[in-house]
Amino acid sequence: MSDVKKVVLAYSGGLDTSVIVKWLQETYNCEVVTFTADIGQGEEVEPARAKAEALGVKEIYIEDLREEFVRDYVYPMFRANTIYEGEYLLGTSIARPLIAKRLIEIANETGADAISHGATGKGNDQVRFELGGYALKPGVKVIAPWREWDLTSREKLMAYCEQHDIPVDFSSKKKKSPYSMDANLLHISYEGGILEDPWAEAEEDMWRWSVSPEAAPDTPTYIELTFDQGDIVAIDGQAMKPHAVLEKLNKLGGDNGIGRLDIVENRYVGMKSRGCYETPGGTIMLRAHRAIESLTLDREEAHLKDELMPKYAKVIYNGYWWSPERRMLQAAIDETQKNVNGVVRMKLYKGSATVVGRKSDDSLFDESIATFEDDAGAYDQKDAEGFIKLNALRLRIAAGKGRKQS
Repeated sequence: MSDVKKVVLAYSGGLDTSVIVKWLQETYNCEVVTFTADIGQGEEVEPARAKAEALGVKEIYIEDLREEFVRDYVYPMFRANTIYEGEYLLGTSIARPLIAKRLIEIANETGADAISHGATGKGNDQVRFELGGYALKPGVKVIAPWREWDLTSREKLMAYCEQHDIPVDFSSKKKKSPYSMDANLLHISYEGGILEDPWAEAEEDMWRWSVSPEAAPDTPTYIELTFDQGDIVAIDGQAMKPHAVLEKLNKLGGDNGIGRLDIVENRYVGMKSRGCYETPGGTIMLRAHRAIESLTLDREEAHLKDELMPKYAKVIYNGYWWSPERRMLQAAIDETQKNVNGVVRMKLYKGSATVVGRKSDDSLFDESIATFEDDAGAYDQKDAEGFIKLNALRLRIAAGKGRKQS
């Protein structure tokens, strides 16, 4: 007899999680609560309600979390200019801590004994969901069906649906995308299919958010992004909420062929994985944020941020958003953003997002010192001689002692 009476499931309404609802009911003889989050995946989430009801679910949570997602997760991450392994903008990774938080909150609200998710035992998401769950509710029970059941193929899942009369929109009569996809306001990802061969080029009709750079308009698009303490608060002078900023930048970037990425990354569980990503708005945000920081941050402050960033990225990628080290890093990063204010002008053109101007009342750029013209004594070039000699002292001593220099 199972000691699980009620479980909260992260429910998308798709094939896998619909099967999981019935499997949980049968295997654990428990009540299932479904939670469906709208974090900007671009698809209607309300149909999940009818599907859950048809499966006998009585408590159904469907929530619009787009604003919270961008304000409290995407924006803090972008203050650090975060990229994983030099390329990946962490679109999937950053959505998981929010979903984990709501799973736990709903479990507390409904008196549930456990939470459940549809992540497989091969990927990163199982780690992210569960680390978040344990951090926020240490004694929670986590049920991960993909690590327990024997439904290891689409054919077995479809057979299970037919056997248990599970309503699924995409039946065998409909063509299913060959890719495993995940989308939110920050990105859409593609894995599987021909992408499992790292040599195979992604098909053009796979991409959903962007035109190819070759097909993008021949006329560039110029935009101005206003920053307040490291966050974009307006586009072309129009104030916008964080989620609206990202929606607008996704449209502008996608229309100009910006944000496509094809990478092989190292998963936390140890394997390499090839994936393609579209992150048009995030690509623009990253370039613009670095541009305004170049104007407003002290040199050593900026360099230290760049040294901390790979650690911060790894913490998020591996699922440790709720860890003390992430909070510590976040506090340091946020401290640097107090003077990151101003406007960046961007040129969007055929796959490129180019910074073409930046200005700030908090700028540390001093034209009177940096000029190549007469600086009227603002900078004494003779000072450089002593500076250079002092920095060369250890090199001169070593060379004078006969140390080999090559």
